[in-house]
Amino acid sequence: MTVGVLALVGLSPERLAALTAAGYAVREGKPYPNRIDAIREAGETVRAVLTNGRGGLSGEEMTLLPKLEIVCAVGAGYEAVDLDTARSRSIAVANCPDTNASAVADSAMMLLMAATRHLRAADRHVHAGGWQDQWAVATPTISGKRLGILGMGTIGSKIAHRGVRGFDMEVSYHNRKAVAGTSYRYFENLIELATWADFLVCAAPGGAGTRHLVNADVLTALGPKGYLVNVGRGTVVDTAALIDALRTKRIAGAGLDVVEGEPAVPPILPELLQFDNVVITPHCAGRAPEARTAATALILANLNAYFSGKPLPSPVSFKV
Repeated sequence: MTVGVLALVGLSPERLAALTAAGYAVREGKPYPNRIDAIREAGETVRAVLTNGRGGLSGEEMTLLPKLEIVCAVGAGYEAVDLDTARSRSIAVANCPDTNASAVADSAMMLLMAATRHLRAADRHVHAGGWQDQWAVATPTISGKRLGILGMGTIGSKIAHRGVRGFDMEVSYHNRKAVAGTSYRYFENLIELATWADFLVCAAPGGAGTRHLVNADVLTALGPKGYLVNVGRGTVVDTAALIDALRTKRIAGAGLDVVEGEPAVPPILPELLQFDNVVITPHCAGRAPEARTAATALILANLNAYFSGKPLPSPVSFKV
């Protein structure tokens, strides 16, 4: 029996081909004017949904899919999947943790260096014909400095490793609780971590529990020589507070791969773009070919396991 799969996220040709070759009948939501139309049209043909952390799948949307059995988030995040409804209907939920962790950690260091060394302004200076003019902007190095990490999961751990091994940085972190087995210093209070750090990198997941953790007080604690990098979720940072901190020079700059208001174009984006000391990438930190290949393999592994009656390789645990 062919299993109907509804993809509420864009599929690369390679991922679509892999799913099709494995015997799944994939219906893509992209051609529809909006996702609810795609869900209604799919109706009783769908037993599996592919989504992501930002888009998720609401309880209302699940009611339109009476034969739904499994939801698979193609990235690590699943904050917008209604786990209560999934549990009440015995719908399995899986995600793809760690598949893009190295790519995101690489991008975090790239954003940190681009922001601190004012790469955007320097590049524009050269494009304007200023190669022979001395560029008189003094930019700090990151080597030997203090790196604070918000969210010491797999990505945070890889960022810490790069900071220590590549740049001789001192690393500390803030989490909901201390991580067993790590030698990095743990701060119970995020403001204290920001006060200690030269650079604060956010690698925390989204959701109500992390919304606006980085607020005006945290940014003030980071200080006028401090830089913020966010490769977690846009909602972790209070964007209005960030803009105010940049405008009043209470922090030195920022590197952002995620912005509050996604997946639509954030209405506050033009205000962020006015600052030369801010580098922004379009939520692409994890979009490396290696990451995509690994995620595709794990998506297939979860689907194949579920429909074969085997344990999921990467299930999402439901809180009791």
